[in-house]
Amino acid sequence: MTAEPITQAAVDTALAALHPDWTGSTDKLSRSIEFADFPTAVEFVNRLAPRCEAMDHHPDLALSWRVVDVTLSTHSAGGVTGLDVTLAGIVDEVAGTLPLAD
Repeated sequence: MTAEPITQAAVDTALAALHPDWTGSTDKLSRSIEFADFPTAVEFVNRLAPRCEAMDHHPDLALSWRVVDVTLSTHSAGGVTGLDVTLAGIVDEVAGTLPLAD
């Protein structure tokens, strides 16, 4: 996977293939996920963490009550790279296995 910054056109293409709650620019990709309850939000973080470790690529996560805000950017590249797009797909995969808020 490349750690080279991608263009806005590539970001737009990636966003079209991800969960519709994702937003993004060449600087960062962001998604806010509201889970059924606080323990489920914590479980999401716990399930995501090993996947991030395996990639050696780590998101910025903010956990509050039952909401997790995910922000992706490759700091060493100065913006969004293919690693962020891949990790966004993993975020969607993991979130899809857990109950979301109604």
